Amino acid sequence: MSQRFKQNIDEVNGRIADAAAKAGRSASDVTLVGVTKYVDAEVTREFAQAGHRVLGENRPQQMWQKQEALTDLDLQWHLIGHLQRNKAKRMVELAVLIHSVDSLRLLKAIDGFAAEQGKVAKVLLEVNVSGESAKHGFSPGELPAIVEAAADFNAVQVDGLMAMAGLAGDHVDARREFALLRSLAETTAASGLPGNVKMQDLSMGMSGDFEIAIEEGATLVRVGSALFK
Repeated sequence: MSQRFKQNIDEVNGRIADAAAKAGRSASDVTLVGVTKYVDAEVTREFAQAGHRVLGENRPQQMWQKQEALTDLDLQWHLIGHLQRNKAKRMVELAVLIHSVDSLRLLKAIDGFAAEQGKVAKVLLEVNVSGESAKHGFSPGELPAIVEAAADFNAVQVDGLMAMAGLAGDHVDARREFALLRSLAETTAASGLPGNVKMQDLSMGMSGDFEIAIEEGATLVRVGSALFK
């Protein structure tokens, strides 16, 4: 299985490099987050030992369980799914990046827990670029006010934005939505940013559309099934 994982990792990295080259970018500008939500801790161990240590989980409990089972490995854990405020304290302790901040109340809670722990929590603001009611995230119009409010927090660093393409759309829709996220980041940065806000990262793209996302500016792609096939 480890050999299969190595082949999958190499294949996906090759696709990332091709997509980056097509867009005139360097593959080194894109971080592959291996999404382990459908596999258990032992399969995750084999995958990590095959050569990839940047991992993403949708559910906090699953991340915690796997992190506890794999403490002997040097892993970087990203939370890519919805986070409730009552789980934010432990997430601040373990995650190197929280992709899915979708409310000002959550951002404030993360800031408080990070301050208690004497650290600065790195986060992304999730934007609902598809407008689907089932999706979490700020509306594009809310973004300027949220960025302005972030200036009041001393223990949070906002590194950029995160989005998911709409469930009902095709690749044309996905490209439009990814382009919208990039445009929002550029417009927000151009309007002036607080010291703790940067628009340097765009987390967008999954197994079915990560190449399009890279062409539209993604710096983090969240890939699961293409790595665990």
